[in-house]
Amino acid sequence: MKPGDVLPTVNKTVLQERVNEYAEASGDLNPLHLDPEFAATTHYGRRIVHGMLVLAYISEMMGQAFGRSWLEGGRLKVRFRAPVYPGDQVATFGKVLKIVEVDDFLRLDCSVGCRNQGGEEVINGEASVTVPRDGIGSVAQ
Repeated sequence: MKPGDVLPTVNKTVLQERVNEYAEASGDLNPLHLDPEFAATTHYGRRIVHGMLVLAYISEMMGQAFGRSWLEGGRLKVRFRAPVYPGDQVATFGKVLKIVEVDDFLRLDCSVGCRNQGGEEVINGEASVTVPRDGIGSVAQ
């Protein structure tokens, strides 16, 4: 693995059923996500997907790329740029920016994000993960 390597893409169609399940699991029952009549009165004009649900797809991408190392200590710093609506198709993106030696480990700093079906970045930011020096393999394309 080296700077410039691309991380695996996670593609999802975000259905209202998934939003409802996320609301129940997270306890975030904001009517903006669940009630079409309420959501119609907001500046969005319709229901939107929980930002943290979409962010979970970036974490899924990082897990695919770095496995247990991501789960044990990955870090994300992102900005939510645009809403995702039920029915939208989203795709994650990521790239290794740099690799820094830290004792017997390597810290990989990555750019990450998620785009909707129109190519608009709905989330973007940075992620870092520390992996054992001998634990770096090739990244899935």
